[in-house]
Amino acid sequence: MSERHAALNTADTLHAASSVLVLVDYQGRLMPAIHEGERVSARAVLLAEGARLLGVPVVGTEQNPSRLGPNVDAVKALCDATVAKTHFDACPDGLVDAVQAARPGCTDIVIAGCEAHVCLLQTALGLLRAWPDWRVWVVANASGSRRASDHAAAMARLTQAGANVVTHEMVLFEWLADCRHERFREVLALIKAAD
Repeated sequence: MSERHAALNTADTLHAASSVLVLVDYQGRLMPAIHEGERVSARAVLLAEGARLLGVPVVGTEQNPSRLGPNVDAVKALCDATVAKTHFDACPDGLVDAVQAARPGCTDIVIAGCEAHVCLLQTALGLLRAWPDWRVWVVANASGSRRASDHAAAMARLTQAGANVVTHEMVLFEWLADCRHERFREVLALIKAAD
């Protein structure tokens, strides 16, 4: 990781105007096996709903959808685009192009998904390598693995690699930045409804 990339990842905050949300592999056949899968999916939906309210594009990915099926309906419906992939890292299958098409000039990639220690991990690492000025923000509590220990190991490795590990509320409140934001009450209502 370059010094400039490290500096970008330490103390800055997220901005909705420069962000894209990437939701990795919330596929219906996979989610029942994920530890706290319903909660993980619900937080992904909440993030996507908040993103849409705040003008943040949402890109989904699906791992080998011909075998594993599509993302759960609630996630798929909120994605502006979905990248079908066979690589565990979605970047070689077109994710970088999809992100750039969704928001040219974006600098902040907020990412969550399953399984945290496989496809989410490899995709986040791919995004860190893909573009020197991108900052990658991994939403830990909207991501899942079959085992909690695998999730924890993925978050530790991503932190070491230069990603910012955050929660869904951290993302949404940083995107808002101010309680006077015109969408504050709507986003707050989403957050409260999920509690």
